[in-house]
Amino acid sequence: MFERELKAYWETVVDTIQDGIMIVDNRGTIVSVNKAFENITGYTQRDLLGSRCTMLNCNACDIARGKDSKQWCRLFREGKLNMKRCLIQKSNGQYVHVLKNAAVLYDENNKAIGGVETFTDITELLEKDSQIEACRRELQSSDGFYGILGASSVMQQVFDLISNAAQSDAPVIILGESGTGKELVAKAIHAAGPRSHKAFMKVNCAALSESLLESELFGHVKGAFTGAYQDRQGRFEAANGGDIFLDEIGDLPLVTQVKLLRVLEEKVIERVGDNRPIEINVRVITATNQDLKQLVEKGRFRHDLFYRINVIPINIPPLRDRISDIPLLAESFFHRIRLKTNKPIEAITPEALQAMMNYPWPGNVRELKSALEYAFVSCQNEVITPEHLPPEISTGTQPAVETKTYQETKDEVKKQQLIKALQKAKGNQTMTAKLLGVSRVTVWNRIRKYGIEIDKIIKT
Repeated sequence: MFERELKAYWETVVDTIQDGIMIVDNRGTIVSVNKAFENITGYTQRDLLGSRCTMLNCNACDIARGKDSKQWCRLFREGKLNMKRCLIQKSNGQYVHVLKNAAVLYDENNKAIGGVETFTDITELLEKDSQIEACRRELQSSDGFYGILGASSVMQQVFDLISNAAQSDAPVIILGESGTGKELVAKAIHAAGPRSHKAFMKVNCAALSESLLESELFGHVKGAFTGAYQDRQGRFEAANGGDIFLDEIGDLPLVTQVKLLRVLEEKVIERVGDNRPIEINVRVITATNQDLKQLVEKGRFRHDLFYRINVIPINIPPLRDRISDIPLLAESFFHRIRLKTNKPIEAITPEALQAMMNYPWPGNVRELKSALEYAFVSCQNEVITPEHLPPEISTGTQPAVETKTYQETKDEVKKQQLIKALQKAKGNQTMTAKLLGVSRVTVWNRIRKYGIEIDKIIKT
């Protein structure tokens, strides 16, 4: 009874399957398809039934049918086909990417009477792969200096400081307003230096209480305090041989400042609850948006620690002091947000860009990125106009500053990167290509494009 009912409902069962199913006889004539197959191909059952399966123009089947084969299809010779990626033609002439599985159907005498094929539409998966690849290319774009974008003269000075500081083991302090990209600078110092193959550890000194901060920095031994159930390595130990980045150093408690001073002077640490010194080799990078000199005067920051960490200061200019970098930054954020949101927004209008140029940006680069994220939410058209920006930006009245176009700014960045790489490689174009991560032909083309005279830049 159950078998008869199963046969009666088998068509309903097959039509609930999302993969397309096609059954052919041993001559390749289509005898049955399910609803999913109609949806994938655009053909109706009336179009398909009684037709040859060759109407689908499957590129895998073209390969399968060889002159030396006695069978019209390799499926009947090999018996099955597993996870074959191929293209089939839809009713409108377009092709769709599918994963195909197939098997021969036999009667009770083991004679081949036909075949069954299943088709999984993978078009969306391939589109996602393309988006991921585009995102990867965008994230690996060489238009910046270790991920930092800027072509203004003040940023070129910062890049020079980063390059020089990276080659030293002396402590570096990064100064700048909130949102200027101090952490990016710290990462660039690590990436550009000889410690780049070692660890880079970050600790936010303002995010933890005094007791937790000491444990985070120096580690602890079992039983050092309630909850210390086992020994724990601190960030300084984890960063041994590499760099440690202490963000918001101005919020470091005075007691912890004393211990940090010892680390800088003696290159040793002690875990909380232990008195055994542990030698470490770590370069310390700090950052703050506060005026440390004022904190020293108020007794909230040790003067000896201040002078110990203030060996190589790097000041990051606020965005209002490098207005010419806004087109470059806006373009980069625009592409990244578009990849992330997958919204069909094509461009930023000149008027919207001008509104961004007029705004003073108290939140700096971080605020610029947030403003573009806001624009992508509010914009329902193909282009971002001033009204899509946050109100305080679209109605701003700050005077505009004359700037270069985005392409001019982008070319200037590439030119400066090329000059520095050529100088570092002493004019060797093959080595320059390796430093920039491009081909030698690209280096040669850029030298011609920017009119660079190698002999002159090597001598300077």
